[in-house]
Amino acid sequence: MQQENQNDNIEDTENEELYEHHKFTADKGQEVLRIDKFLLDRLANTSRNKIQTAAKNGNILVNGVAVKQNYKIKPEDEIAIVMPYPVRELELIPEDIPLDIIYEDDTVIVINKQANMVVHPGYGNYSGTLVNGLIHHFDQLPSKSDDFYGRPGLVHRLDKHTTGLMVVAKTEDALTNLSKQFYDRTTERRYHALVWGDVIEDEGTITGNLGRSIKDRKLMTVFPEGDYGKHAVTNYKVLRRFGYVTLVECKLETGRTHQIRAHMKHIGHTLFNDLEYGGDKVLKGTTFSKYKSFVQNNFALLTGQALHAKTLGFVHPKTKEFMRFDSDLPSDFAAVLERWEVYLSARDKN
Repeated sequence: MQQENQNDNIEDTENEELYEHHKFTADKGQEVLRIDKFLLDRLANTSRNKIQTAAKNGNILVNGVAVKQNYKIKPEDEIAIVMPYPVRELELIPEDIPLDIIYEDDTVIVINKQANMVVHPGYGNYSGTLVNGLIHHFDQLPSKSDDFYGRPGLVHRLDKHTTGLMVVAKTEDALTNLSKQFYDRTTERRYHALVWGDVIEDEGTITGNLGRSIKDRKLMTVFPEGDYGKHAVTNYKVLRRFGYVTLVECKLETGRTHQIRAHMKHIGHTLFNDLEYGGDKVLKGTTFSKYKSFVQNNFALLTGQALHAKTLGFVHPKTKEFMRFDSDLPSDFAAVLERWEVYLSARDKN
């Protein structure tokens, strides 16, 4: 997503194995020099902001100790840049992966991402990602100079099991322009989500800082008070009530990692079949075995949480025309809704 959100996925390095990506030894005659200036002169395609971010996150070591960006290099210092993933993660390998391209011109691509697809390479996912498919289908995609993470063309992302629309930049100008639109929150992003429980209000707004859970760093949690986490706002509107579950539309004002999933769980409406946030259990309904079997059969239709990025709107970087794209729900999501319709109808008759 926007520049601030790209860093949402940066893991803290404490208690994690670190992998050395770059190593330098200062000469015996090295003049006293700030480390960010020292590294800026030695790393190609980098920026001061990139180096400062790495230092802030504890990823720059001098003689084995993490230092800040204002550290002064001394003769014979051993400088290393370390990351919580192997170097091979940055090796982007083109792969012939089918892509559902909704729109394409010489500036942007709009893709309907399928379920069970990771957007970009990361620890544990070195291949089979959307980026691997993109670099196979397109000769050259731009990459930000301050991005350690190998995400050419990407200005936002979707979770592995979230389906729906994404825009990808094909030029440097488009990447910069779209990134600013996401940062300024001028894009339009609407999601359809099936959540547990009967959402009381027809519409509402969820506001709460999102940060990594203290208990499980793979998950995000809401911190209503204090400085921890990042400001996040989700607007929701009820589309259809099924009694034990509700179909809602979520409109994002910010784009944080797992934002809809964490926000909806926070208000007591975990996404249906969300494996990581506990939605893959029967959270609402009866104790009858027939009902439990019905829910389990619905779970079996889905690969993950029932969440789809349905609508995406942005100003075209080149033509300056506002473009809005809409996508159909994937067949498994639609099938689950149809099954709930039948269940609700049968229950009402009884």
